[in-house]
Amino acid sequence: MKKLVKWFLRLGVLGLVLASGALFTAWYLYARDLPDVETLRDVQLQVPLRVLSADGQLISVFGEKRRIPVAIENMPEQLKLAFIAGEDARFYEHPGVDYQGLTRAVITLATTGEKSVGGSTITQMLARNFFLTLDKTYERKIREIFLALKIERSFSKDEILELFLNKILLGHRAYGVGAAAEVYYGRRVEDLTLAQCAMIAALPKAPSRINPITSPERALERRDYVLSRMRELGHIDETAYQQALAEPDNAFYHGASIEVSAPYVAEMARVSALAELGNDAYTGGFVVHTTIDGRLQTAANEAVRNGLEAYDRRHGYRGPEARLELMASDGPEQWQAGLDPYRPLAGLMPGLVTEADESLALVYLKDGQTAALKLEQVAWAKKFISRNRWGTAPEAVNEVLAPGDVIRLRRSEEGVWQLSQLPDVEGALVSMNPQDGAIRALVGGYDYARSKYNRITQSRRQPGSSFKPFLYSAALENGYTTATLINDAPIVFEDTELERTWKPQNFSEKFFGPTRMREAMVNSRNLVSIRMLRDLGLSATLEHITRFGFAEEELPANLSMALGTATLHPLAMARGYAVFANGGHLVEPYFITRIDDASGNPVYFADPALSCDDCAEEDRTEPSDAIVDLAAAEPSYRRLDPEASARAENGPGGTLGPPPVRYAPRVISEQNAYLVRSMMNDVVKRGTARKAMELGRTDLAGKTGTTNDQVDAWFSGYNSDLVTSVWVGFDDQEELGRNEVGGRAALPIWMQFTAQALQDQPDAPPAIPTGIVQARINPETGLLAALDARDGIMEVFEAGHLPAMETSTGGADRDGATEENPYDIY
Repeated sequence: MKKLVKWFLRLGVLGLVLASGALFTAWYLYARDLPDVETLRDVQLQVPLRVLSADGQLISVFGEKRRIPVAIENMPEQLKLAFIAGEDARFYEHPGVDYQGLTRAVITLATTGEKSVGGSTITQMLARNFFLTLDKTYERKIREIFLALKIERSFSKDEILELFLNKILLGHRAYGVGAAAEVYYGRRVEDLTLAQCAMIAALPKAPSRINPITSPERALERRDYVLSRMRELGHIDETAYQQALAEPDNAFYHGASIEVSAPYVAEMARVSALAELGNDAYTGGFVVHTTIDGRLQTAANEAVRNGLEAYDRRHGYRGPEARLELMASDGPEQWQAGLDPYRPLAGLMPGLVTEADESLALVYLKDGQTAALKLEQVAWAKKFISRNRWGTAPEAVNEVLAPGDVIRLRRSEEGVWQLSQLPDVEGALVSMNPQDGAIRALVGGYDYARSKYNRITQSRRQPGSSFKPFLYSAALENGYTTATLINDAPIVFEDTELERTWKPQNFSEKFFGPTRMREAMVNSRNLVSIRMLRDLGLSATLEHITRFGFAEEELPANLSMALGTATLHPLAMARGYAVFANGGHLVEPYFITRIDDASGNPVYFADPALSCDDCAEEDRTEPSDAIVDLAAAEPSYRRLDPEASARAENGPGGTLGPPPVRYAPRVISEQNAYLVRSMMNDVVKRGTARKAMELGRTDLAGKTGTTNDQVDAWFSGYNSDLVTSVWVGFDDQEELGRNEVGGRAALPIWMQFTAQALQDQPDAPPAIPTGIVQARINPETGLLAALDARDGIMEVFEAGHLPAMETSTGGADRDGATEENPYDIY
């Protein structure tokens, strides 16, 4: 026995020596150059770029990985316990390596030759995810063990668990429990049920293959296993266990919970963030705060959609998108397969006509519903022949629809399905604050999924008569008044080089003789504008108009400029109109207020120039020419210097505050802006935009625009708080059709949007600025009316620029005239 004991002692010592040697060798070979685990404290999890509206609503998310970091204290207890039960029951007991689990894995490997039992702890999995590869080698496993021990000496258990639960891949590009809760259940982690917590905790084993979307049956088995382990470990009682087992799993893929639909703005924000931040923009957890107002953006989306669909209906039904051959034996499975290539766009649901007779058509919809269309739901669908010609109204449903037709339907506000179609016309709307240039709403086309071409910043179109206010402003600065008479008469220009003549006309093809400037604006008289430009001269006019932010190379150096033949972005038009709205200052359009890093500290601030009448000239800045071309894609930023000494007193985390306020330059006088606005106010009250009086406001001003052959239709309008430009047309320059002028195609879109945008704003006409006087004039001559004139009307002028006085007509004195003020000048 003594000898046996001695041999056992010798073997024990030898085993200890060998084990120590093996451990030292393992350390020497694999652990000497382990990474510094302290870097985990500064780890930057890959968090996608988020774009928010001004009111904090989500517009879009960009990045390959979906991750929503969640602090450990904000994770529900049952979620943490579910992961511990499923992955590492002794997590709070072992030092980073579970020797019991590791021993079981070694014994299983030795006896079966299979690696069927896992011995990794949560700490080991954390080490593997952050520092190592996924290669199944002994070398990696040894390094993983040493790293886990090292991590446990430097971090608390909760810190380790928080890093693990935010890092781990859980399928469908969801990294971390925050993203998984949103992807599978559309919820925040704190709103998950016990069964849903167990399902998410069941995913780490094989997230791509075993998850509730890809393989729901296998995922459910794994969920139930996690629940059983939670019961065995005492984390839940029998009642909770049975209730969770009975709960059906309703997981399906949830995209990012977009709260405001502004895809064109989202793309602009992505391009800007990428330019400023590089590829880190997609992974650094940056948040782009935009100027977009969620309520106004929604109103803009609806207005553009409704306006383009209304235009489309006026020109008839172009027929089905496709026609499928149906078999008598076909059913929902075959119908759904036929609809696979078609997806909902702008709220229009694809459908397949399965039956049709004189009074009714049955339509199988892509979402599995069946809709019944009666004659009243298709009554608008006159046959399209051309933009200017269409058939008669249908008298039977089967005149319009036939079995096999792939069509589009829209549900009305009353819940009734109506026949519709994707409009082939396009449109765009941009709305901005004229006081600082902040873009409040932007729609670059009918539907971003159909066309990503942003017509606000990328499309250049002729503005037609909506360009005339800039010419009228130039005329006022060069001696004209709102009462100046200009002859509206035929004019012919000979072009000897091209051997042709140019005979411009009014839209009505009529001529009205001598016309006061105000009436020419109200009725959009083309020949008046041409004569005015010829009198002013191209050089002086170009110099004046470029003050509104237009580049001279964008403007034609000939008389056609008077008719709006420049090619301009809709955003440039809105910027120009903002000068009239704010009293004469040129602001720079911008759509990003700031960009925050993952910790909420701002790294970029917008640096807008504000409109201000009483600011010192030395505080003003020159306008930026870069804004003209792609203002919304190239905003003016001021990068914050983290080493700078000046810090905002109340900034987040003591970070740098916004840059000092700067003021926009004055480019026209306040009086000039007021006079042009007063004329455009009459355009709304009694001119080509008089339909806008249905809004019941007196503070609105604007101008319609229509180009030759009705290729482009515009309306730009404003009050002191909001400037909005709307364009309608075809991308291929096709004609819109007879009578599709700005007042018919574009103005209704502007009206629907403006009604929503200003619904809570008081009607506030601008105050008459200093230097503006009112006087009675003779409407026939444009001169100040004689003392005894009976038919004079009131007009506004800039002081010192009044028309001449008319001689007496011998009539009686007028009310309001005195010896001190014989011409009623106020």
